[in-house]
Amino acid sequence: MERFNTCRFCYAIFPLYCWCFIGSYVQGGFFHGINNLKYGVDIAQIRWMGVLQRIAIAYLVAALCEIWLKGDGHVSSKLSLFRKYRGHWVVALVLTTLYLLLLYGLYVPDWQYEFPVETSSSSPWIFNVTCGVRGSTGPACNAVGMIDRKILGIQHLYRKPIYSRTKQCSINSPDYGPMPLDAPSWCQAPFDPEGLLSSVMATVTCLIGLHFGHLIVHFKDHRDRMLNWIILSSCLIGLGLSLDFVGMHLNKALYSLSYTCLTAGASGVLLAGIYFMVDVQGHRRVTMVFEWMGLHALMIYILVACNILPVLLQGFYWRQPQNNILRLIGIGK
Repeated sequence: MERFNTCRFCYAIFPLYCWCFIGSYVQGGFFHGINNLKYGVDIAQIRWMGVLQRIAIAYLVAALCEIWLKGDGHVSSKLSLFRKYRGHWVVALVLTTLYLLLLYGLYVPDWQYEFPVETSSSSPWIFNVTCGVRGSTGPACNAVGMIDRKILGIQHLYRKPIYSRTKQCSINSPDYGPMPLDAPSWCQAPFDPEGLLSSVMATVTCLIGLHFGHLIVHFKDHRDRMLNWIILSSCLIGLGLSLDFVGMHLNKALYSLSYTCLTAGASGVLLAGIYFMVDVQGHRRVTMVFEWMGLHALMIYILVACNILPVLLQGFYWRQPQNNILRLIGIGK
């Protein structure tokens, strides 16, 4: 049994290294963009975190919970299902508590960052950001960004954060654009939406998804599966909306608790709907394309992240290169 768990651990840890490597490779800047022909990775400024790295961390924690924190009891009811996997829920509760304590309890001091100018001979601009607060969930002074700056280094964070598209930071809001004259000092600061602390709540989302999978394994009746999915999803959606109402707002960049609950609940409702359409009603042909995309999700993501697919689509145009497919759907220039 010990050898079996060791093999399962190795099987769980291997994708972590693969996805982290691929994520750093494709998001670190090796492949050029649609309007940028630079190749190569600048190790001094490579982005360590990203979508695949976050998925790898979340999947690893979920896999380790499934290997080592699963009970031996037989599942015959909802209560016995909870008892069998109570270790998973303990981990989810600990991670959520840790996230909330750090997000609202850490003191964020004043900080500064450098912004390079277009001419390499000129010195970079230095911006000072005034904070000195606790519990802020705004763009400038949140604990999520501070932890990433301290541990990963500000030079390894994402350099085009979503808040640079707000009215405070862009005259072309909700798109990127020149900054207003009275723009705050934090508008051009690097911030990673897939950072360390926000990945903690992404892991909780993965554990909730694992529970949805347990319902498939232990309940064979269609009605039981769908009923359990709908009940749990409704509770999560209600909790997420309630938290947003009382001030813990939906925030994807910080992966707030309300955002976690709402997205996990919405995913559960969507899962129940697709399950009913495909497995209960038998309408499989309608979703064959999505099934194929799900089976090859990693490859599709790599093709898009490396700009291979966008560049390929950009090559098909009507009379003028500017009239290409990407521009038709609002991507590219």
